[in-house]
Amino acid sequence: MSVVKINAITVPRERFDEFERRFATRAGRVSDAEGFESFELLRPNDDREVCLVITRWASEEAFLGWVRSPDFAAGHAQHREEGPVGTGSEIWSFDVLETERAPAGPAATA
Repeated sequence: MSVVKINAITVPRERFDEFERRFATRAGRVSDAEGFESFELLRPNDDREVCLVITRWASEEAFLGWVRSPDFAAGHAQHREEGPVGTGSEIWSFDVLETERAPAGPAATA
């Protein structure tokens, strides 16, 4: 069963661009991690100031392996060197119970 980890990061609106830039230039190679399934970076398009980093993993063990890896440390070095962009964060953890995807074909790409 897959697991989803969501890092809910409070980011002042005036620092959204910097937050996005840091993710674009991060050194970590999460996509190469054993058990990695997907990554999404979400910025609110309403008046909230909570950005979401969503990763999906084959298992809790795969996620923990990533967190303990040198690539994870490298990906978070900028945070340690330049200081945080956000003012707070929470890690949320979920088991995936059901998934539905759009069907492949012409209707899905229109």
